[in-house]
Amino acid sequence: MENKWFLSMIRDEFRGGKINLEKTHKLLEKLDIQCNYVHVKSIFKDNDRLKQGRITIEEFRSIYRIIAHREEIVEIFNTYSGNQKFLVEKNLLQFLIQEQYILDMSQNVAFEIIQKYEPIEEVKRAHRMSFEGFIRYMGSSECLIFKPDCGRVYQDMTQPLNDYFISSSHNTYLISDQLLGPSDLWGYVSALVKGCRCLEIDCWDGSQNEPVVYHGYTLTSKLLFKTVIQAIHKYAFLVQNHCSPSQQEVMADTLQSVFGDALLSDMLDDFPDKLPSPEVLKFKVLVRNKKIGTLRETHERKGSNKHGQVEEFEEIYQDEIKGSETLIGSEDNPGKEDEIISVAGLPLFKKRKVKVALALSDLVIYTKAEKFRSFQHSRLYQQFNESNSIGETEARKLLKLRAHEFVLHTRRFITRIYPKATRTDSSNFNPQEFWNIGCQMVALNFQTPGLPMDLQNGKFLDNGGSGYILKPHFLRDIKTQFNPNKPPNQSDPVTLTIRLISGIQLPPSNHSSSNKADALVILELFGVPNDQTKQQTRVIKRNAFSPRWNETFTFIIQVPELALMRFVVESQGLITGNEFLGQYTLPVLSMNKGYRRVPLFSRMGESLEPASLFIYVWYVR
Repeated sequence: MENKWFLSMIRDEFRGGKINLEKTHKLLEKLDIQCNYVHVKSIFKDNDRLKQGRITIEEFRSIYRIIAHREEIVEIFNTYSGNQKFLVEKNLLQFLIQEQYILDMSQNVAFEIIQKYEPIEEVKRAHRMSFEGFIRYMGSSECLIFKPDCGRVYQDMTQPLNDYFISSSHNTYLISDQLLGPSDLWGYVSALVKGCRCLEIDCWDGSQNEPVVYHGYTLTSKLLFKTVIQAIHKYAFLVQNHCSPSQQEVMADTLQSVFGDALLSDMLDDFPDKLPSPEVLKFKVLVRNKKIGTLRETHERKGSNKHGQVEEFEEIYQDEIKGSETLIGSEDNPGKEDEIISVAGLPLFKKRKVKVALALSDLVIYTKAEKFRSFQHSRLYQQFNESNSIGETEARKLLKLRAHEFVLHTRRFITRIYPKATRTDSSNFNPQEFWNIGCQMVALNFQTPGLPMDLQNGKFLDNGGSGYILKPHFLRDIKTQFNPNKPPNQSDPVTLTIRLISGIQLPPSNHSSSNKADALVILELFGVPNDQTKQQTRVIKRNAFSPRWNETFTFIIQVPELALMRFVVESQGLITGNEFLGQYTLPVLSMNKGYRRVPLFSRMGESLEPASLFIYVWYVR
């Protein structure tokens, strides 16, 4: 029956005789078999017996079987079919429950899978599944490692904004380095496509009273503020403002005219004492900037004419030489340095006077930018709508010395961590250490690929890629004793076991003239320090098409709520070092159990389909 079906699908293509490589590739795709052209080319060459660049129908059948009929899938199918040619619904249901850990299944679900994936009509009508149907099901999105339920917004989105991790970018307008590179709207578009919900707009005075966006005091190119706002219409963002009062008014006018009612410019209730939720703020834009006065005063001024009204206030800041962020005023508003003050146990801070246009200040509601001084100061004086930006170097010191206090701070206040100024090449830090203490906005250079962005993309796959992830209960609890640097008192660990079975059409090594690689896989676990570890397979020489490892790895994870698993595929290089071939990262608690496919992505974050790993996952808690 399978033979008859197969011939009916391909016979017409061979009516004119043999077919070439391009037609072979297209015919495989017509048969719903995804394949990498480089691998097809190599297998075609091996099966073209006369070496004329054209193959017969029998040679095509051999190529099809090599690509589609993988041995490891044949073994699973034979186990559940009793070495018969078909799976009946009962056998398929048994496989789904025992191997895929799909509970509460009815025979109806098995029927639906057969209807969806079985290509042979006679088999489908008999409520059975052939091997052809089984390989199509196993290669489908239903068998990916990432849980489908995590691919939609499933978390409680009604908690205060400070209870969420928020996907955030740093210097979003840059698409290369921090000193000379171009500023480009693509930086914003690209970040938004990746689910970013906090974008940085670094605003400076421009000519003809038009504010511009660029990295101040560098040779990076400039964008009009108005153009940037139009490009990111309907999305949340972060404004870092260095403009004079007159151009701050232009910014306020632009924000209001472009965003209209989507711009949050007043309190959502009369007597707020906590931040609103993502659910309430859906389709709203929030501005983060310096603010004058209280929310009540802002509310009372609503609707009044604020043109030309400028307020001056004293701002505390830490000298740039001390390694912390300093916001510099424009030439029209340099900020008068007043006096130097010291705070017990902390570095020296300075005071200066800063001018802010009331029109822009009043657009800041729930995200007022406030300089971080100390945890004690925040505990005593910081308001619920005030948020801090802390440089990575200072944040790392606080994390090492006062991790529990840091957790208590982020439980109450939105905290943004940004890369240190010396990262002129737009490199990134590892965001995991700051997620571990509950920092909501860990801002990365989205334009720079590598491990940190792999972790960022992997973490925010969860909750439908919405850019908001509810923090674990121990980072939100008012009585929390959690300290990522110490073993948890009441741990609920997960024992995770992964059998790494095989690779599927992996990207060949750049050093290979055909489709080969000396393939190995590294399994990296990221989380609290005690959970961080890595394990590695042996090397399979000269095989990127179908390397078989069949190696089992076990991880005991103390804080699984914060853990990410990263699969990295490399080609061994004894002289030049290993060559990166692909990777995939996801939260441990978003992993499906059973036989699963791990889709691979390039260093730049692009899909390498059909390149993937075939694994078996199970875990107990």
